[in-house]
Amino acid sequence: MTNATNQEVTPNASAPGGLNPSDLQSAYNLPTSTGGNGQTVAIVDAYNDPNAETDLAVYRAQFGLPACTAANGCFKKVNQNGGTSYPSSNTGWAEEISLDLDMVSAICPNCHILLVESSSASFTSLGTAVNTAVSLGANTVSNSYGGSESSSENSYSSYYNHAGVVITASSGDDGYGVEVPAAYKTVVAVGGTSLSKSSTTRGWTETAWSGAGSGCSAYITKPTWQTDTGCTRRTVADVSAIADPNTGVSVYDTYGGVGGWLVFGGTSVSSPIIASVYALAGNASSVNAASSLYSHTGNLYDVTSGSNGSCGGSYLCTAKSGYDGPTGLGTPNGTAAF
Repeated sequence: MTNATNQEVTPNASAPGGLNPSDLQSAYNLPTSTGGNGQTVAIVDAYNDPNAETDLAVYRAQFGLPACTAANGCFKKVNQNGGTSYPSSNTGWAEEISLDLDMVSAICPNCHILLVESSSASFTSLGTAVNTAVSLGANTVSNSYGGSESSSENSYSSYYNHAGVVITASSGDDGYGVEVPAAYKTVVAVGGTSLSKSSTTRGWTETAWSGAGSGCSAYITKPTWQTDTGCTRRTVADVSAIADPNTGVSVYDTYGGVGGWLVFGGTSVSSPIIASVYALAGNASSVNAASSLYSHTGNLYDVTSGSNGSCGGSYLCTAKSGYDGPTGLGTPNGTAAF
């Protein structure tokens, strides 16, 4: 299992570059000042980031977000079993953790954040961490990692099946192709876009990101709410958000000598964004996986151009009006679809 992002642009250690919380709130029309109270977004990652809380504090202070600390009850870090004996540290996964924490902060400043660190990047360890996140009261759980499909993948699906809790997962960063856990029917599969400012009424333009994962699952049956006809099984993705590192987001991370402000992309950006939008909406307890998205398409920004690979021009790899693989049904326009 690999973390979905190694999509790092040139570091900018002295000052933040990339899209900031105000940019993301504007692009997706989000009520961040009023939503998220009483909600907990969990982040599941492998290995330990010793600097997670201190780096998070720098990010939130930089952008005027309220403090989120263990002392004030907003932030909590546990191992995959819920304890405080943390796993070994890892520089790459520490970057992933900082990215995830910063995206939750950007989208839902009022949300509590639960970081669950698994002992390894195996499905069993990461899945155990998901179970722990749910048992500790998370309303939504973001998973910024994935692995190629295999005939044994359904044996791990129960880790990602929790009624009343929204589970999101990155669709992948290698272009056309399906990964798990994103492909599980009980998971909201999150694709990726390129996002840039424009002179449109919205003020932003989005296209499908070339690296976003998508496609037709080889093993997982189609959920009832998916009605596309070019795939008889589960289609990925359901929804999307910014992921292109060339239009990436600002992240603060110092573990392993990285040195401060970075710009990141990848569907590791989009998964925690979408998990946090669900938390803003506050409906996780009554949402059945991605089903609400398919009945509220008018409350999403449709992404109609761009592709992530070659599949004969099919919607499975090419954005179009309505549903398509790389961007799903589109990107958030407020919280009504969630």
